[in-house]
Amino acid sequence: MKIPETVAIIMDGNGRWAKKRGLPRSAGHKKGADMIREIGLAANELGIKKCILYAFSTENWKRPEDEVGYLCKLPGMFFDRYMKELMANNIRVTFIGELERFPSDTQKVIQKAVQLSQNNTGLNLCLAINYGARREMVLGIQKYAQQVKEQKRENDLTIEEFSDYLFVKEEVDLMIRTSGEVRLSNFLLWQVAYSEFIFTPVPWPEFDRQCLIDCIKEFNERDRRYGGLNS
Repeated sequence: MKIPETVAIIMDGNGRWAKKRGLPRSAGHKKGADMIREIGLAANELGIKKCILYAFSTENWKRPEDEVGYLCKLPGMFFDRYMKELMANNIRVTFIGELERFPSDTQKVIQKAVQLSQNNTGLNLCLAINYGARREMVLGIQKYAQQVKEQKRENDLTIEEFSDYLFVKEEVDLMIRTSGEVRLSNFLLWQVAYSEFIFTPVPWPEFDRQCLIDCIKEFNERDRRYGGLNS
C-alpha cells in the first residue's frame, strides 16, 4: 500500500457528536483532542511524513465566548496528557497560523511542545491554529511585495516559488474531511491543487486508526494524472 507523504484533515463534527449524545459541545472537543493522539500515533506508524490538522480557523473566533475559551485551553490539556507519548514515538510537533491572538498561556504551551520535539525525526504533527488559507496567501504576497520594494529580489515570482512564502510549502497528497460536510472551509487552498479528496460521514471523535487506513486504501485506488494521461 502506497502511503501519502502529506495528509491534511479537517476535523469536523465534534459538536454534533456531543449533541447527539446529550453532552455539551466541550465534551465533543475533548474527545476530538483525544483522537488527535490516536491519529498522530497511527500516521507515524504508517509512515506518513506530515499530518496537518485543522484545529482552529480564523473564523472560529465567531463562536460563543465560552466555547472559544475552552478551545484555547485544549492545547494545554492535550500536551500535558500526551506530550511524553509523542516524544517516545519520535513525533515532531509544529504549527501553522497566527498564534499571537491566543492567550499567552496557550502560546507558551504550543511553543514548548514545538521546542521539545524539534529534533524528532518521525511524523510531523502540524496543528493549524488561527489559520485561514486566504490570510496565508495574503501574508505571503505581502512578504514577496516587500522584498521587491526593498530590491531584495526581482518581480519575477514563479508558481513553484510562491510556496516558499506560505506557512505550508508541501503539496497535500490526501485531504480528508470528517462528519459529512463537503467543502474546504478556507483550509490549505493553494496546497490542495492536486490533492485527492475524501469526505467521510464519520465524525472526528469516531475517526480512528482504521478509518485512516480505509482512507489511505481509497487513496491508493485513485488515478493521479496531474492533468496528463497515463500511458
